[in-house]
Amino acid sequence: MDTFRTAYVYVRRVYAGILCETDSGYLFQYDEDYLKTENATAVSLTLPMRTETYYSKVLFPFFDGLIPEGWLLNVVSRNWKIDLRDRFGLLLVSCKDAIGNVSIMEERI
Repeated sequence: MDTFRTAYVYVRRVYAGILCETDSGYLFQYDEDYLKTENATAVSLTLPMRTETYYSKVLFPFFDGLIPEGWLLNVVSRNWKIDLRDRFGLLLVSCKDAIGNVSIMEERI
């Protein structure tokens, strides 16, 4: 399986896992160290904490739901020159400081 793009997922500014766009869909995997953290919480109710990797043919609905909608989506698309159908690209540029406790980064910090 070839990975095209990678996103690093943070919960309350703590590295929680990796989200990858592959040639066959998407995968999400929690970081082993994060799973051992005392106050670790799941990224979402639909992605409970586990060691096994999650796979999906489409971008996981939780992550897709982080992407802005309406006029703000149009601003993001226009300013970063990202096609509205490129959901993963939109996620990478618009969810670094998303509302809520989950943020998405292009690099691991």
